[in-house]
Amino acid sequence: MADKPVLHRDDPDAAPLVGNIKVTRADWLNVAMDVLITDGVEQVKVLALAERMGVSRSSFYWYFKSRQDLLDALLTSWEQTNTIGMIGQAEAEAETIAAAVLNVFRCTANPQLFNTALDFAVRDWARRSGHVRNILDMSDARRIDALTAMFRRYDYAERDAETRAKVLYYMQLGYDMAGLNEPYDQRLSMTGAYLEVFTGQAASPEELAEFADYAREFWRP
Repeated sequence: MADKPVLHRDDPDAAPLVGNIKVTRADWLNVAMDVLITDGVEQVKVLALAERMGVSRSSFYWYFKSRQDLLDALLTSWEQTNTIGMIGQAEAEAETIAAAVLNVFRCTANPQLFNTALDFAVRDWARRSGHVRNILDMSDARRIDALTAMFRRYDYAERDAETRAKVLYYMQLGYDMAGLNEPYDQRLSMTGAYLEVFTGQAASPEELAEFADYAREFWRP
């Protein structure tokens, strides 16, 4: 049975942990991800991560061959969370297209399905690395393909399905990137209107209420 991670750093600015602490591969990865998000890929360095956790950097090499191995693991974790998460939501069963899009909207609420801050960090990383840029482009294409297929399942023509998929995807990325100082209740109140723009159809009150209940589980102040 794998060791349970002890160092998920919900507060990246917290003081380093001290003492005789056994860290796991997941601990190194969690702290590296926090640094990637808050400080950028240039600051993801083995010695700095070790100091942050209050451990010897030699333990790093029990789990990773090199810093590049760690960076590759960060990209894999990002893809498994964000790309696989969004594709899974796009492929989830739903009776109507409105319900299907609401499944995708769950990615905006639940960081286990889509970590927005991590996505932005990887996009910033891609500006400095052609390799990461290629991976990002492929991930974007996979996400849009999944959203396009979602619209096609509800009898949208190919061109219409692709257009709506791109509008939905790029609007969501831009919405989150804007960092709007918008109360969550206000955002929720716009859900039905957004759905009509994306789908051309109205969601039922029951569909909207179900999504609102789900979102508030994660959007509580």
